[in-house]
Amino acid sequence: MRNKKKKKLVRDKMAEETKQWYVGGHFVDSRKIVNFFFKTFFIGGIVGFVASFFIMWSEYSAVLSPFDAKEVLGVALFFLGYGLVFTVVAQTGFFAYLFVHRYGQSFFRSFWPVVQVLLILFALFDLIYFTSDELSLGFKFTLAGTILVVGVLAAWLKMKQTNGTAFVPALFLMIVISALELSLVLRAADISFILLMLVPVLVVNAYQLLTLQKVTQVDEAHKRRIEERRKQRMKAKAQQDKVKKGKQ
Repeated sequence: MRNKKKKKLVRDKMAEETKQWYVGGHFVDSRKIVNFFFKTFFIGGIVGFVASFFIMWSEYSAVLSPFDAKEVLGVALFFLGYGLVFTVVAQTGFFAYLFVHRYGQSFFRSFWPVVQVLLILFALFDLIYFTSDELSLGFKFTLAGTILVVGVLAAWLKMKQTNGTAFVPALFLMIVISALELSLVLRAADISFILLMLVPVLVVNAYQLLTLQKVTQVDEAHKRRIEERRKQRMKAKAQQDKVKKGKQ
């Protein structure tokens, strides 16, 4: 327990000195995190907006014929807003998973991959058998199958980026976390809104998963600047201590 507290204090001190955030086991430049957040936010909003044209075409067709510019703009902004809201949900789930993954590794240790596989199986089972009875069994199987296929593809790409151990955690994110996020609309049993959320959630989760490595990648130039600032602060502190000793 003392070692954990000591490590946490060291991390907090390093984060404060370097102006970085400790995310998912990595020190990350705060500017990269902010850029990552807004870029993901923009991509998710656009994806949700484009998806609404196909999923909610009836809403658009009602204001396109006859054409009403104000109504078209209103409908477009409405579904863009939905896309942005669903993106924020996916972003929240992603950052929550980074912390859950670290705690899972600490608590379950070598059994953590097995626990994740069991939770993946349970999430797929839950999507099929415990979702609202108002949805057809065929739709439930299609939904679970779509999430599984996209999840396996994203996890495979992540494994190619890094190593074989990344497959299970990536699959856990794409299936379990996505299923938890979708639970917000699954209860309503509205197929259109389920699909409207499904598209941006899967795209945003896959994008975050595959680009996290770039965000956490060490920038040598930035690292040198941090080291220079640290040396300057240490030099200034040493001079202040010397002046104080001289006065005494």
